[in-house]
Amino acid sequence: MKLTNYQNRDQKLPLFGIGPALIFVIALLSLIGILLSKTCMRGGNVSGSFRILFNALGILFLLSGLLVWFFGAVKSDMDQYITTNRLKTDGIFAYTRNPMYAGWWFLLIAIMLFFHNIWLLPFIFLQWLVLTLVLIFTEETWLTKLYGEDYRHYCQRVNRFFPWKRK
Repeated sequence: MKLTNYQNRDQKLPLFGIGPALIFVIALLSLIGILLSKTCMRGGNVSGSFRILFNALGILFLLSGLLVWFFGAVKSDMDQYITTNRLKTDGIFAYTRNPMYAGWWFLLIAIMLFFHNIWLLPFIFLQWLVLTLVLIFTEETWLTKLYGEDYRHYCQRVNRFFPWKRK
């Protein structure tokens, strides 16, 4: 896949990568799941303490998603690193390799949890699978070619999505 959203001719990676298309796909999966949960999968609706648990987890994912996305997209100065072909490994990128994707994904998880339907949980796994496979075969391949061992070591230290350091 060749993307052309470059700011200068020496730039090795596209500025937006596959992000907008990938977020659209996982958002579409959420929408499909929600529509199914409201029509043919109503039997999965939870109540009582499970509803409270879904709400609590939803709030946790909502706040986490907003914070992770904000620090990745707004506070990281990532555009500068991309346009100058440098690998960013500090700030939020010391905790997650993909804070913008993780942030959006966490927000979508929160939305699905707020619908209180157990049948939406497999859609979270499906989104993870789509995100993981697409990133491995696109951005991670590009970054490995560009940064080599530095990127491989970074991958060993930092999780793809969940923002905590590996031991």
